[in-house]
Amino acid sequence: MYPLIQKLLFSQDAEWSHDFTINWLKRTQNNLLNCVYKQNLADKPVQAFGLTFKNPLGLAAGLDKNGECIDAFAAMGFGFIEIGTVTPKPQPGNDKPRMFRLPNGQAIINRMGFNNKGVDNLIENVKQAKYTGILGINIGKNKDTAEEQALSDYLICLRKVYNYASYITVNISSPNTPGLRNLQHGQALDVLLAGLKTEQKLLEIQHAKYVPILVKIAPDLTEQEIVDISHSLINAKIDGVIATNTTLDRTEVLGQEYAEEMGGLSGAALTAKSQAVTEKLVEVIAGRITIVGVGGIHSAQSAKARINAGSTLIQLYSSLIYQGPKVIKEIVDSI
Repeated sequence: MYPLIQKLLFSQDAEWSHDFTINWLKRTQNNLLNCVYKQNLADKPVQAFGLTFKNPLGLAAGLDKNGECIDAFAAMGFGFIEIGTVTPKPQPGNDKPRMFRLPNGQAIINRMGFNNKGVDNLIENVKQAKYTGILGINIGKNKDTAEEQALSDYLICLRKVYNYASYITVNISSPNTPGLRNLQHGQALDVLLAGLKTEQKLLEIQHAKYVPILVKIAPDLTEQEIVDISHSLINAKIDGVIATNTTLDRTEVLGQEYAEEMGGLSGAALTAKSQAVTEKLVEVIAGRITIVGVGGIHSAQSAKARINAGSTLIQLYSSLIYQGPKVIKEIVDSI
């Protein structure tokens, strides 16, 4: 059925189709209409940072920014779901158009800019969800918050989502918020991580539970930058690293329509680049931090390659747009 649905959606603007789909999933997730996408998958439990995941395949952040369709994505068979990126205050994001499909590369370019309804709205949606599995909440900073004040925004979100998240991801790698990627390096990274870990300890006492913190990094890093970031994560005792976010590199989609649009590229065109980052992380981290692989995972083969490289968990987003829920079953059945 999905090929017909996709044909209709792909006849419209990419962001309009995204919003339409989210609204439809929201309306159908807890009634019989969810039979269109509901799947029964065998349990393939995985342990990571003190949590048990139903299976190792999760939904990547960015698709359900406001946590409106948690139950719908759970029905599709994901082993865990990550919502966000969410910011302290609601913000509209960048100017439209800001999302583009590149079908020949099974890819998407977006420059959304953390458009979301704010952290308080997300928490209300989480409270209403029936899902009881592993839920990650991805946090970021508002566009108008100065780079040197970024920690303040992350702490606001951390405090608010702590009691509702199974784990929390710190997004410092989106290419669509000016200056954000600078937080991946040197003293700026170390200060951010130290502040987050200090607050995590206080929140652990306050809520009588430990919620792991993960950091999501970019694919556009040199080998030395990956080494440096890895050492910072290890020294700060961060629980996990998600590799990777979207790329600014257009090598894999040269000549395709929309290839020159500004923004982050995701999808199958990112497979090799994200795989290489994962392999370097594994080499440096040597089992001291859990690695979550994301970026270009679009088939059983690419999923197994990322796991074999050393990713304990994996996530997808763009391949769901191009292939529909069947890709979830295909991957989980194969691993």
